[in-house]
Amino acid sequence: MTSEQRKAVLDIARRAVEAALRGSDVRISSVVELPEAFSGAFVTLKHGPRLRGCMGTFRPLGDLAETIDSVARTSCLEDPRFAQQRITLDELNDLTIEISVLDQPERTDDPAGLEVGRHGVLIRRGTASGCLLPQVAVERGWSAEEFLSQCCSGKAGLDADAWRDPETEVQLFDAEVFKESAPGRYDPEPD
Repeated sequence: MTSEQRKAVLDIARRAVEAALRGSDVRISSVVELPEAFSGAFVTLKHGPRLRGCMGTFRPLGDLAETIDSVARTSCLEDPRFAQQRITLDELNDLTIEISVLDQPERTDDPAGLEVGRHGVLIRRGTASGCLLPQVAVERGWSAEEFLSQCCSGKAGLDADAWRDPETEVQLFDAEVFKESAPGRYDPEPD
């Protein structure tokens, strides 16, 4: 994506969060033409270094603008980790937004071969599932094996070594990740 497209996507997310916090159902669109090829998206909301919401989808919910609008609203209003302490309108000017636009997850027979910082992980076994975005391993300083184990135990509710079992489906995906440098501010890298 170009820096103009990234800025537009961040703007959609910010306006969607504000609309949701104000109780508005008005959907946010883009005046900038956005990429058509994507497989899903996540919106992460932080207040300083503290996570305040992160929700997403592995399938488009319309075009990219519609998907970001929907996921941003879900991140601020429905993240179950923050059910007792939802984001408020007073926090909006202190929130930074990070976007992850996903490629199609693909099953791997060599989970430990994932590239830390490049691949995200989606793990499924029976009715249990969990995912971690690529940037999480870098932020936490995890190795590939630690990343897989954390996804199993921390997200999917499985044993930490479940990723080693052939009955566990491990999928890897790439994501284009970009974020505001400060609340409401995007400093693009050169295209």
